[in-house]
Amino acid sequence: MPFKFIHLTDTHLANPGATLYGLDPRARLDAAIADINKHQSDAAFAVVTGDLTHWGEPQSYANFAEAMAALKMPYIAMVGNHDKRVTCLDALKAAPRDSNGFVQGTRTTPHGLFVFLDTLDETSHAGEMCAKRLGWLASTLAAAPADIPLVVFMHHPPFPVGVHAMDDIGLKQSAEFAEVIAPYRARIRHLFFGHVHRPIFGSFGKIPFSTLRGTNHQVWFELNPGAPHLASHEPPAYGVVLIDDENLVVHSHDFLDTSLRFPFEPPAGVDGRDYALNFRAP
Repeated sequence: MPFKFIHLTDTHLANPGATLYGLDPRARLDAAIADINKHQSDAAFAVVTGDLTHWGEPQSYANFAEAMAALKMPYIAMVGNHDKRVTCLDALKAAPRDSNGFVQGTRTTPHGLFVFLDTLDETSHAGEMCAKRLGWLASTLAAAPADIPLVVFMHHPPFPVGVHAMDDIGLKQSAEFAEVIAPYRARIRHLFFGHVHRPIFGSFGKIPFSTLRGTNHQVWFELNPGAPHLASHEPPAYGVVLIDDENLVVHSHDFLDTSLRFPFEPPAGVDGRDYALNFRAP
């Protein structure tokens, strides 16, 4: 069986009982966790790629921790532009930390070294990787055995995705980041990130990448640079990632989708063509 883990992002927890843009972020995270527990409990762990909270308040991290305690697997909590680093580290044992106090770390898996990066700049919604964080990344990659694959996680994408309002607050040190990872590109099996609240897949200098919708609100799809920056109530999602020695597959699951499910095959004695042409949705 492939190795499985879960990707969650942009949970945006507020204080208990509070709504955010007309939605209840705790209730939606609870629904995601219940669905994961029911259908994906064989996953090794989950990774939450930042924006755990919306304002970085201690009560919001407590709310996040309480929700995640129901998850039937370990998880790694990363920071995004809506988080507060020290508050996060004080509240969450699941947040990795490096020797400089950043929310960075690694996890060794059967299919490579997973590397978790801190791109938080508490003065801006744009991403930052300062010299210390880039230095940590460089030394971590250099120390990894040459035959071990790498999987990288961060909150901000290190390249433009075409949604201009989000590209304006992407990673500021994209060139420096690209330079650090350049010697290891052939070994990086995948790059996971959050921030953009969109299901986007592609390659970054031949490195496959993916991101997905958050668990609360989303960013509306708009490539026109002159268009207003809009949020939306599009369905939330979580990712199910399957890895083996040859393949890495990412499924984005709209866990609150209630659209009709029906058998592809017709009932006994019914012609398949007739079944398809005359099917009546309730």
